[in-house]
Amino acid sequence: MPYKEKEITKKYFTIGEVAQKFEINTSQLRFWESEFEILNPKKNKKGSRKYRLNDIEIIKKIHDLLKKDGFTIEGAKKELTRKNISSDKKIINQLEKVKEKLIGIKNKI
Repeated sequence: MPYKEKEITKKYFTIGEVAQKFEINTSQLRFWESEFEILNPKKNKKGSRKYRLNDIEIIKKIHDLLKKDGFTIEGAKKELTRKNISSDKKIINQLEKVKEKLIGIKNKI
């Protein structure tokens, strides 16, 4: 069996790489960072931004809302908040079900 090299995936991306991926200016990314609290890339000691895959997913959502769907900044903020709240509600509902099952198990013991 031949040796297979492990595929290397990057964990951090520069602002230039991310801007190029979405075909926008780096200044636009910095502006979005100031407008959207959810977008908060790591910065090194020099202040250079290091975007993780999670940050890139958030940027994709923002980009799609603003560029493809035609939302304003305020509308995109509300939409992102609404999506986060609905996913939080799903998680809360799942946790409530788990809690009920655990209480049922506890009562049987």
